Amino acid sequence: MAITLVNPSGLPEIDAYRQVSIATGSRLIHIAGQVAWDAAGVTVGEGDLAAQVERCYLNIATALAGVGGSFDDVAKLTVYVVDWTPDKMPQFLEGAARAAAKLGVTPVPPGTLLGVAALDVPEHLVEIEATAVLD
Repeated sequence: MAITLVNPSGLPEIDAYRQVSIATGSRLIHIAGQVAWDAAGVTVGEGDLAAQVERCYLNIATALAGVGGSFDDVAKLTVYVVDWTPDKMPQFLEGAARAAAKLGVTPVPPGTLLGVAALDVPEHLVEIEATAVLD
């Protein structure tokens, strides 16, 4: 595996993810921001942040499988959430946990979460892009 996830001493340990990823592979993969679309382009989980987060993670896994990887190869996530407020964190974490359970991934890689005013269409509440490294 090309990615090792760690929480270095001196940084807080976050249950939901690790603070640092160490990449040792040779192929850098950039995955476009994934929204809650199914394979036909239909929005999944309209109005449900947890369902949309879960679908974004699953779409990232599908993209990685298409190039010979898996979610274990993700080095970093960047998450964009419409009208983000801290009270949305439980819904976000629920969706991430459901996806992680389906994918057999724990812990998840480091990430950055940004609040945004809007995404591509009003139905989308979240968009997640990923950087992965494959051997």
